[in-house]
Amino acid sequence: MTPDAVLFDFGGVLADSPPQRAAPPELVLRVFNVIKSALTPGEIQRSLTAGAEAYARWRDEDWPDELPQAEVWERFVIGDWPPEAQARVRTAVPRLSYDWAWRDGWHLRPGIPEALAALTERGIPMAVVSNTLAGAAHRDFLDKSGVGRLFAAQIYSDEAGVRKPNPQMIWNATDTLGVSPANCWFIGDSRRRDVLCARRADIGRAILMISRRTAREDPTGWPEPDTEIQDGFGLLALL
Repeated sequence: MTPDAVLFDFGGVLADSPPQRAAPPELVLRVFNVIKSALTPGEIQRSLTAGAEAYARWRDEDWPDELPQAEVWERFVIGDWPPEAQARVRTAVPRLSYDWAWRDGWHLRPGIPEALAALTERGIPMAVVSNTLAGAAHRDFLDKSGVGRLFAAQIYSDEAGVRKPNPQMIWNATDTLGVSPANCWFIGDSRRRDVLCARRADIGRAILMISRRTAREDPTGWPEPDTEIQDGFGLLALL
């Protein structure tokens, strides 16, 4: 059955990037400049690396709400920093969060441009539904890649205040598009977040696109997708 709309996760589905350090040098330098050298680059890098690991552990829990950007920095990174350095970071949270979310190596996954073009040609609306610290970074990448305009809605957890597997993420997208979840496809690369979210939202077809994250994930105890595909060309085949 042709879907009324197709919803996409971002990382591992629309875009991918080579493995990157949790504290990229560019982010370390920006923080160093923001806090006026109150900590050494090495100290900043260690705090960001440990903070990223702690934030990742928190994200793996089944939490219904997304943390505000400022709380992510307070809870996972700057809690034991000198008060003046903490205060300077608080004034720059949006920009620092954008830099933390951005990946220089992002590229559209194989077949994604072709799949998006085919969906657009058929008049099937599309939306992005993604957990992220800074949706603005994802939105900018899609625009720079020439495909942002193809999406009728982009739902990001930092803006929505909830995160997958909370089904509200999907419902925000389907409400915006004016379609029933039961008549939509959702494509993600994680059973524990995307497929579970799709099941909770009563999505019509849950599609798992295989990525590095999928391979790292223990499938035990999580819902199975309706279909598995390797990339955008797999989606084209389904269409």
